[in-house]
Amino acid sequence: MTNYEMNTEGRAFGWDEEIRNDGPDYVLLPAGEYPFEIVKFERSRYPGGPKLPPCAMAVLTVRIDGGDKGQALLTDRLYLHTRTEGMLCAFFESIGQRAHGQALVPRWNEVTGSRGLCRVGVREYTTKDGSVRSVNEITRYLPQPAPTAAPAKGWTQGAF
Repeated sequence: MTNYEMNTEGRAFGWDEEIRNDGPDYVLLPAGEYPFEIVKFERSRYPGGPKLPPCAMAVLTVRIDGGDKGQALLTDRLYLHTRTEGMLCAFFESIGQRAHGQALVPRWNEVTGSRGLCRVGVREYTTKDGSVRSVNEITRYLPQPAPTAAPAKGWTQGAF
């Protein structure tokens, strides 16, 4: 883990202070399903927009493990509103706080460090100067895989 990753809060530089950390390399993962870890959680407020009125908002910094493709650091937002309740339920099911179909009062203090599985997509956008860029985004949080039981060993005569 680099100093940049360990100190996500950061600090202000003085005008004559030395700088040296290039920051993490940008990784664009191909669309697919990946394990993730929540490295930071912040409480915030969404001011409202055309699709959603003002509401509380969780801002998550998510580390996506792309295996040999690298790791990507994404920001995701969870809006605490009835219109997004399905996404909230999927998130808490993914990190193991909720079983499918059951009610839950989220334990927000346990979100940082949680792990789960998500579907990552690639979204293209156009910058102000007209160039087209691509970024990763979480399109869905997925339930934790069911534990697999060890295969039952049958009885074999003469084997101990």
